[in-house]
Amino acid sequence: MTTNASYGKKLSAGTDFPVMKVTNLDDHTVELGKPREGTDWQMIVVYRGKHCPICTKFLNNLEKKRARLIDMGVDLIAVSADSKQQLQEHIEDLDVNFSLGYGLTTEQLGQLGVYVSDPRSPEETDHPFAEPGLFVVTKEGKILAVDVANNPFCRPDIDTLVDGLQFVKNPDNNYPIRGTRDNS
Repeated sequence: MTTNASYGKKLSAGTDFPVMKVTNLDDHTVELGKPREGTDWQMIVVYRGKHCPICTKFLNNLEKKRARLIDMGVDLIAVSADSKQQLQEHIEDLDVNFSLGYGLTTEQLGQLGVYVSDPRSPEETDHPFAEPGLFVVTKEGKILAVDVANNPFCRPDIDTLVDGLQFVKNPDNNYPIRGTRDNS
């Protein structure tokens, strides 16, 4: 029987992003939540893995906006719980030039507060995997934007997302982090 679980508290806008390390395809360690040289923000895309054609399409479409994101100072990385071998197999279907990380652990999935699903069969994949999550982190390490879904077909529209980040990054707009009010 397949069960779905959420391994952690959902992350909130305006709070500190839980900096964590992942390994990219070149076997380099990358810190999630720490924009890399030449950028001051980081977009972290958590995707389900190679078994998900919707993830493949989303990542390939995101590549079309990579240059614009970099021009805005937004570092881009996509990560999953897949193994290195699974990522190497997936790269054949991906046409991306941004960093891809692999091997997110159950503990890291919990820190990210993403929904987690078990595979429906061994043919799908061989491990629990994250459902989609997207985080934009400022240079101060604060979560500017968070989008967490419990299925592959609920994701932000890439054009709207990038246009919104362009607006927020413009200092003339003086746009604060939204959704920080605790209404409990």
